[in-house]
Amino acid sequence: MARTTRLLQCPPEAVFAVLADGWTYPSWVVGASRMRAVDENWPEPGARIFHSVGVWPALIDDETEVTEWNAPHRAAFIARGWPIGEARIIIEVRPHRQGCVVRMHEYAVRGALQYVPRVLTDPLLDFRNREALHRLGYLAEGQWVNDETEERSTPEERGDA
Repeated sequence: MARTTRLLQCPPEAVFAVLADGWTYPSWVVGASRMRAVDENWPEPGARIFHSVGVWPALIDDETEVTEWNAPHRAAFIARGWPIGEARIIIEVRPHRQGCVVRMHEYAVRGALQYVPRVLTDPLLDFRNREALHRLGYLAEGQWVNDETEERSTPEERGDA
């Protein structure tokens, strides 16, 4: 199982705000290129997002399903990427004095990749997931900073008056 960890400068709630918006999936998941649809009940367990992976014209349409949602602590997903297979992804978020620590676990559960030795797949998944957590951090930290700035400013400063 590939395990990747990153310290983010935001509270766990900011991370889960990004995860709760299924339309942001291609913004932080490496390899996802576009969204096609998001179930109305996303991110409840059983809800799915429909995405494509790859680069046009070689796109593969697939989906990701929520299997567990315990915001702002833990979420789990099954990501389908046929013909390669399916992966279980677990995201755990813990408060930290500087923000939060996000840990992503990923491993193949169906398809060809489950038969490839982890000594070969784990370093590749870790490399990919380092970038994914880096992107997730940009979104979560940026949203939190903007939300904090918005709360501290007056309506006149924001142009709302």
